[in-house]
Amino acid sequence: MAEPEDTARSEPRELDIVVFGATGFVGKLVAQHLADHAPTDVRIGLAGRSTSRLESVRRDLGAAAAQWPLIAADSTDSHSLAALAATTRVVASTVGPYAKYGMPLVRACVDAGTDYLDLTGEVLFVRDAIDTVHAAAVDRGVRIVNSCGFDSIPSDLGVFSLFERARSDGEGGLTDTTLVVRALKGGLSGGTIDSLRTQIDAVLADRSLSKQLEDPYALSPDRVAEPALGDETDSAGVHNEAALGGWNAPFVMAPYNSRIVRRSNALQDWAYGRQFRYREVIGCGSSVVAPAIALAIAGGTWAAAAGLVFGPARRVLDRVLPAPGRGPSARARAEGHFRIEIHTTTTSGARYVATVAAKGDPGYAATAVMMGQSALCLAADGATLPRAAGVLTPATAMGAALVARLLDAGMVISVSRS
Repeated sequence: MAEPEDTARSEPRELDIVVFGATGFVGKLVAQHLADHAPTDVRIGLAGRSTSRLESVRRDLGAAAAQWPLIAADSTDSHSLAALAATTRVVASTVGPYAKYGMPLVRACVDAGTDYLDLTGEVLFVRDAIDTVHAAAVDRGVRIVNSCGFDSIPSDLGVFSLFERARSDGEGGLTDTTLVVRALKGGLSGGTIDSLRTQIDAVLADRSLSKQLEDPYALSPDRVAEPALGDETDSAGVHNEAALGGWNAPFVMAPYNSRIVRRSNALQDWAYGRQFRYREVIGCGSSVVAPAIALAIAGGTWAAAAGLVFGPARRVLDRVLPAPGRGPSARARAEGHFRIEIHTTTTSGARYVATVAAKGDPGYAATAVMMGQSALCLAADGATLPRAAGVLTPATAMGAALVARLLDAGMVISVSRS
């Protein structure tokens, strides 16, 4: 994994963290988390297109944010993005779809020597970032960290924690590894849906991109060097697997999360192991109705994907699915939660289970915690971060330092031997 030079990070900056997109639904939640939990000596700013709307957001954040600077910046204005990036040590971007709006800011951050993180779940955007700026980011000592929310911190840090435990126990590398969603309550994110639409539109415009999306190693730093482990296609059907507690259905986020986890392995010189196989599913249990539940989840997933492709069905879905910038009520966000298990077997035959869980709607409340703590981690934990630069994942950019922060913030990240 490429190591950064310290010269870019030693330059004095006015601010430590800027939340870009602070007037958006998730941007406000991230800003609120920082207002409530950031140490007073961390200098934070808010950025977006409208200064008046930023002022309104700042007023709602309370006394802790009363003096936070406001920065007018537009994702279509390269000069404003360059000025923004030069002002701070870390930019936390909530402005998506990232394939539409993200790359100019990524370039500005690399040019300015500024660390960057986002919430993307878009394979094509991350692949573009890898191809476009990874080498320059390594040269500048910059961390470009994608997917610092529910996409894909639970998956990425859960597997990272399994690896750390197995290594500590001297049990070798990881082999067959399966993430099972055990509980999930939360609303669909309008931004996530808009990102999915954007990715579908890109494939419809260029059919060759579908091969990239289907590739299990689409985000690999060296595709040729990846191991040949047979069929690693994302699960699309239903399966009864006693070892995993019964019937399983496809998990809609698996085609993205799995690519991030595999990139983490490759960026660490395949530290998890050359026999590491990874997949994600939804656990439906072993009751009499479990097969029907699994089939219903699978059918709903297939129908939604097909509906977003075909014009008439898409127009119907657009009327009922949440729009970008909108989300659930405060009560609904508070009542949400998630719990996942990640099961693995090591090369020595040892078995482990990681549990990752949090209170709060996964795509909103929990994501705000994950992104806010990731921003604080990059800004304040430099001495304990991995020596890494380039287009990174949460595990390879922050690793154990971020695990510690999320534990302190109330998340569950634990590993037990099974």
